Amino acid sequence: MTNKRPSGRSILANFGSFSEPETAPRGPSPSPRADAPIQPPARVGAGVIGATQRSLAELRGERDRLQALVDAGGGSELDPSSIDPSPFPDRLPDDSQVDFEALKKLIAEEGQKVPIQVRRHPTVSGRYQVVYGHRRWRAALDLGVKVKATVVALSDSELVVAQGIENAARQDLSWIERALFTWRMDQAGIKPRDIRAALSIDDPELARLRAVFRAVPVEVIEAIGRAPKAGRPRWVALAAAIGEDAAALDRARKTLSADKVSTLPSDDRFRLVFAAVRQPPARSHNEIELRSPAGRVLGKATFSKGDIKLTVSDKHASEFGVFLEEELPGLVERFFAREGIE
Repeated sequence: MTNKRPSGRSILANFGSFSEPETAPRGPSPSPRADAPIQPPARVGAGVIGATQRSLAELRGERDRLQALVDAGGGSELDPSSIDPSPFPDRLPDDSQVDFEALKKLIAEEGQKVPIQVRRHPTVSGRYQVVYGHRRWRAALDLGVKVKATVVALSDSELVVAQGIENAARQDLSWIERALFTWRMDQAGIKPRDIRAALSIDDPELARLRAVFRAVPVEVIEAIGRAPKAGRPRWVALAAAIGEDAAALDRARKTLSADKVSTLPSDDRFRLVFAAVRQPPARSHNEIELRSPAGRVLGKATFSKGDIKLTVSDKHASEFGVFLEEELPGLVERFFAREGIE
């Protein structure tokens, strides 16, 4: 039995034509010579990996072609106030504005060297959305100057793939920013194959990204921030700890709510939250019945956080009190010796 594949091509296979500049219609292609040999169709790699590799190569080639077009004077200068950010944010706020201020200073003194890429807003006439180049757009907006841009026609799926490839070229997104980018694409209904292509990842990595943002609420991730040094293993461990302990998420939120924590760098915020969610749960209220070797009940000891109570039967209260008073200094000494505390 032969399985028929759908006739429609994937969004990735069609991506190479997304940004053709508007030109006059092309004439018909010349007819092949009658005696020309018919070439068999080129074979392509099978499966998701082969398709993704081809698509990434096509997209990088298209990006280079657009850059050459701009270098030759084919770009546009737009009013930055007519541009909105991408509908799929992929960045968290930086801990410091030093790098951004340096970029603004460079653009103010030398002009914008590299254009941004935008698409026409899908629902608002006369407006655009950033595909990539958010920092350059923000700098132009702050400086009150026009921004150099290449305008392309992109669907949402094409936009996230192009945006992801540009980020991969820079390699400056932290792991958790990639997880948030994945979450936003999932929320918008972007197909998994396009998410994988946008981030150049495989299915296991996509599963790890999803596992983290499903266990750690987005507002907690945003409160922690970029945490560039945390990396995948510790974010995965943080998500696992929250999943295993119902009270861990409350401890994380309480840690982040402290005024002093909000002023710390994002890596320090992550470390504090990580320590909070992994701390052993406080021992709950517990009681131990005190019995003699023969099994007769002497009383009970009650333990709760910061509080220990002994209740002894009237028959043995006086004698046990004297015994405890004599033995308590030795118990304290043994406690400090065991804990290594001076």
